[in-house]
Amino acid sequence: MTIERLHVGKRLSQVAIHGDTVYTAGIVAGDPSEDAAGQTRQILASIDGFLAEAGTDKAKIVSCTIWLADIADYGAMNGVWDAWVPAGNSPPRACVEAKLAAPQYKVEIRVVAARR
Repeated sequence: MTIERLHVGKRLSQVAIHGDTVYTAGIVAGDPSEDAAGQTRQILASIDGFLAEAGTDKAKIVSCTIWLADIADYGAMNGVWDAWVPAGNSPPRACVEAKLAAPQYKVEIRVVAARR
């Protein structure tokens, strides 16, 4: 079975598709000057776009990992997440505090989704 990659860069692809499974890279905000809620909104909008491009959507997410630079931002991130995730389709999720790639990033999210 082949692997299709979207938005391929030198270091990573933003999306990989293997069969009916879609994997995103860890997604960070395009404008990291925003607070954790603002960064989360940007990230989730990017995920919506990547999933649509791969032929799926957030209702088909089967797994999610969220990294927060400061666990104190858990409530702000969850406020945005809870409004975004479709009722009855909240995926298994892990959320941990971690040092992110650059100090301006407060949130990073990656998802795995089904296409069917």
